[in-house]
Amino acid sequence: MSGLRVVPVWRHGQERLYVCLTDGRNIAWYDREAARVNLLSEESRQDVLEALGPFLTGPVAVGPPPVPTPAELARLSLHPDDDLAPNRPGEALLVALDRDPAPPHRLRPDPRRRALLAEQAIGEALDRLDGVGWHALHSIPLPGGDRIHHLLIGPGGLFALYALYARKQRVHVADPMVALGRREPGPLLRRVRADADRASYALTAEVRPVLALAGPATLSVPAPLREIRVLQDTELAGLARLGGVLKPADVEALHAMARDRNTWSRV
Repeated sequence: MSGLRVVPVWRHGQERLYVCLTDGRNIAWYDREAARVNLLSEESRQDVLEALGPFLTGPVAVGPPPVPTPAELARLSLHPDDDLAPNRPGEALLVALDRDPAPPHRLRPDPRRRALLAEQAIGEALDRLDGVGWHALHSIPLPGGDRIHHLLIGPGGLFALYALYARKQRVHVADPMVALGRREPGPLLRRVRADADRASYALTAEVRPVLALAGPATLSVPAPLREIRVLQDTELAGLARLGGVLKPADVEALHAMARDRNTWSRV
C-alpha cells in the first residue's frame, strides 16, 4: 500500500494523527494520549506503522478501535475536507479576516473582530461540555453563505446557538426584537429561529434555538419567549444538566451526521 498520508487533527487541545488513503479515507489513527494506534483493517498494520514511524514516541498499543460503534466508523470514513469537527469557534471569520484584513488605520473597529470574540467565548464554553456526554460543532456552513455559529448535541437534545457580542452592554429582548446598548432594536430572534429550523431539516430531528450572549452587563426579558432560550455565556454550562431526550447512541449518530459537510448542502 503506497501513498498514505498522515493528517494531524486538533480537538479540545488534544491531537490525533489520522492515516489516510489517497482518496482521503481514514484507515487508522494514532492517539498520542492513549499511546495507541487504532486500525480499521489488520491488513494495513505494517503500512500504517511505517507511515506513522516518524511520529511514534515510545511503546504503543496497536489494534482495532475499542468496541467501535457505527457512528464512530461513519466519522472515520469522512474525507478530511468534509469533516466539520475540527472547525474552531469562529472558523469562517478567522478565514475571512486572514484573507481580507481590515485597513490598519480604520476609524472604527472591524465588526468582524467583535463577532469573532463572541463566537470564541461561546464556543469555549460549549467545548467544556464535551466530557459530560455532549458534542459541539462550530461555524457550520450553509448554502447561500449563511452559517450556524454553534451546534450542541447531547442527552438534553440539539441546540443551534447564535453568538452575539454584548460585552458590558445592556440587552433587552422583546420577541422578536433584540436591543443592544443604545442601538436600534432588530428582529434577531427570527434569524436565530431560522438557523434552528434549517438544522432541524438537515438532521431530521428537533433542534432548539438559543441566542447566546457574550459578556452582557444586564439582560432584560420582560415576557416569556416562544420556543427559544436567551442565555449568557456564563449560563451555558447549565445545558449539561438537561437530559432525558437522547440516548448515548442517538447522540453519537446525530453527531456523526452533523459533522459531515454534505449533510448541510441542501438546507
